[in-house]
Amino acid sequence: MLGGRTWESWIAEYAEGHQHPINRLTHTFGIPIIILSGPVALAGFVWHRLWSLALALFVFGWILQFIGHAVEGKPPEFFKDWRFLLVGSRWWAAKMRGKA
Repeated sequence: MLGGRTWESWIAEYAEGHQHPINRLTHTFGIPIIILSGPVALAGFVWHRLWSLALALFVFGWILQFIGHAVEGKPPEFFKDWRFLLVGSRWWAAKMRGKA
């Protein structure tokens, strides 16, 4: 699935498209917000009122991502390869550890 590449090489390529400080900032918040929308949506099966919160989190997270890319002046990496949708969370984790 990784196309014969390591996670490190995927993260390095992802990082190249995220150099502007504003883009990095919007992704720092946008990625975990999008990830958080998943468990909130699952909880929505029990507490139906959470569906609207999950949707709002998901949309807001993506808005942050696209604002960052507008500032960066580059399209999101997943436009060229869908696997970058998975790499974003790994990049975020590496960034939180000071490695990206």
